[in-house]
Amino acid sequence: MTEELPRVAIVVLNFNGRQHLEPCFKSLEELDYPRDRFDLIMVDNGSVDGSLEVIKRAGWPRLIANGENRGFSAGCNQGAAEAEDADILVFLNNDMRVDPGFVRELIAPVARGEVAATTGKMLSWDGKLINSAGGAMNFHGVGIQKGYMKKPAPEHDVAERTLFACGGAMAIDRKVFLEVGGFDEEFFAYYEDVDLGWRLWVLGHEVLYVPSAICYHHHSSTSRAFPMESIRLLQVRNPMLACFKNYDDENLQRVLPVAMGLAMRRMRLVAGIDDERPFRIEHAKTTRTDYLAKLKEKARRHVAGTIPVRREAVADFLGMNDLFGNWTHWMQRRAEVQSRRKRSDAEILALFEDPLWCIEEERTYAELHGGLASFFGINAMFSGKV
Repeated sequence: MTEELPRVAIVVLNFNGRQHLEPCFKSLEELDYPRDRFDLIMVDNGSVDGSLEVIKRAGWPRLIANGENRGFSAGCNQGAAEAEDADILVFLNNDMRVDPGFVRELIAPVARGEVAATTGKMLSWDGKLINSAGGAMNFHGVGIQKGYMKKPAPEHDVAERTLFACGGAMAIDRKVFLEVGGFDEEFFAYYEDVDLGWRLWVLGHEVLYVPSAICYHHHSSTSRAFPMESIRLLQVRNPMLACFKNYDDENLQRVLPVAMGLAMRRMRLVAGIDDERPFRIEHAKTTRTDYLAKLKEKARRHVAGTIPVRREAVADFLGMNDLFGNWTHWMQRRAEVQSRRKRSDAEILALFEDPLWCIEEERTYAELHGGLASFFGINAMFSGKV
């Protein structure tokens, strides 16, 4: 009987994604899940492209219309709060279409009480490549969409525990979602799903990859609308925040200095500083010590007191400073998670799967990555787990 099926709320966040909505709606209308057992909640983050008109014309979604872009995390949390009668939440990107059985397959392990959350098999729009077949991570927090850009293969058809559920194709028990704090709204966007999945494991829950729940994705269609440096700031800051919140004390003390060192090296690689000689004392010109010479030197420094630095490097600096410039706040946020810990890091680290992955191929960065990982004991953390 359909009334025995869990009530589901499908939460779709939208920001200027008008061109994606009708294909998304059409696929949801064709779900094989009973129409009276699920709701579609659209959260619009201040779109100005006519999205609201498309949503209203569709007639059936429940609409939360924000006057500004509140970010992925806050928007999804709004949708979850609105879904008061739902047993299970399904978060879906607006640039998705889903197979008819997507929701039924995705929620089944949650409905049976086997796990708290699940994620589906995400394919490219034409179905020829994998976008995501579960989530993994390297040791300093950079998320990995397993199978990304590979052709679908038998290994992608195996259900298995996974570190996190991709926020664009996930199901989660609503009570658990609220109990663990939902998506971290301070992340705004990017890596909020990595943080949530990792936090679920720390707090005693589990996440499962369900390959039979299939969806199709226009990859990164929303992020292209934003300045590159804005996205880069989030992609530098948020992995560091996830590490800061979720590692235990011993492992954070190993990882944090390595993460800082690697982030600073990446910042230097993109800074665009071609000539370091003006900063090196061995290249400095000696000046006369009389008063007039000092005035001339002071005036010269005032005129030439700045140099051009690429926006990417400034984004990296600001991203790191969001943690280190707000230390007390983030120590409190960390304590909120650690005080509720129910599972040790030793039980979780194997889920990283590729913890020593080096994200840059540049020679000096790769050397630093290997050297820091060895010196600070990162290799030992994952010994026997990779």
